[in-house]
Amino acid sequence: MENIKKEDIKQEVFDLYDDYAHDRINRRDFVQKLSAYAVGGLTVTSLMSFLMPDYKNTLQTTANDPRIKSEYINYESPKGGGTIKALLSMPADATGKLGGVVVVHENRGLNPYIEDVGRRAALAGFISIAPDALTPLGGYPGNDEKGREMQAKRDKNEMLEDFIAAFDYLKNHKDCNGKVGVVGFCFGGWIANMMAVRIPDLAAAVPFYGGQPAAEDVPKIKAPLLLHYAGLDTRVTEGWPAYEAALKANKKEYTAYTYANVNHGFHNDTTPRYDKPAAELAWQRTIDFFNQKLK
Repeated sequence: MENIKKEDIKQEVFDLYDDYAHDRINRRDFVQKLSAYAVGGLTVTSLMSFLMPDYKNTLQTTANDPRIKSEYINYESPKGGGTIKALLSMPADATGKLGGVVVVHENRGLNPYIEDVGRRAALAGFISIAPDALTPLGGYPGNDEKGREMQAKRDKNEMLEDFIAAFDYLKNHKDCNGKVGVVGFCFGGWIANMMAVRIPDLAAAVPFYGGQPAAEDVPKIKAPLLLHYAGLDTRVTEGWPAYEAALKANKKEYTAYTYANVNHGFHNDTTPRYDKPAAELAWQRTIDFFNQKLK
């Protein structure tokens, strides 16, 4: 396979992948359109392989990391999908009660990247819960493409109820201090925004490139917000000015960062959309924010 470098790939290819990853085009159309960029020795197969997530060589933590206690649990989501499976993680050497973090996946279920983020939150000193909204359909299938197909079959507002139930589970957990925040990515960014709308005692919300709530919902927000946007992600970022205007008009507490020249999904270190400097800065800002709001 060709040794492809990120800087050799046109931005249109990343935009095309974004359309495919968010079900705006099907696989057949994606492959067909991708063929226009298979030039100079590149093949469609190698481009596809380059764009897809790599879960073997990218994880920053492992399931058996001795610094973390991590286990799968199940909790009830009465208004959502019934019983939901989730990864619960906390520092192995924790003493006393911890701030809680709900980690919300993208539009493909609880994949290895999101489990990794849940463990990273535990390494930072929190108790985290990373639910799998695909549980009612059998759970994350081990493949992002099938995961996206499965998630498209669930109602997004029912899934929102599943994550609200995760907040309740964590808030009442014996090892949690009762202060719970949320971080979410892509679809999970929308969930994080909507949890801020729906949960009066949410302690903090951090949407990464997440869709915005309706302006009429903004007055309900009580949680302080930290919002991360990608400069090249016009699809999601175009909704930010109206959201910011509503936040200002309602005197809400928020901080927003737009990271220049990075793509939607820049925090996800399993795909070439990953931008290491922006991802590390955004994550450090997230942990600093949670340290301030959840402890």
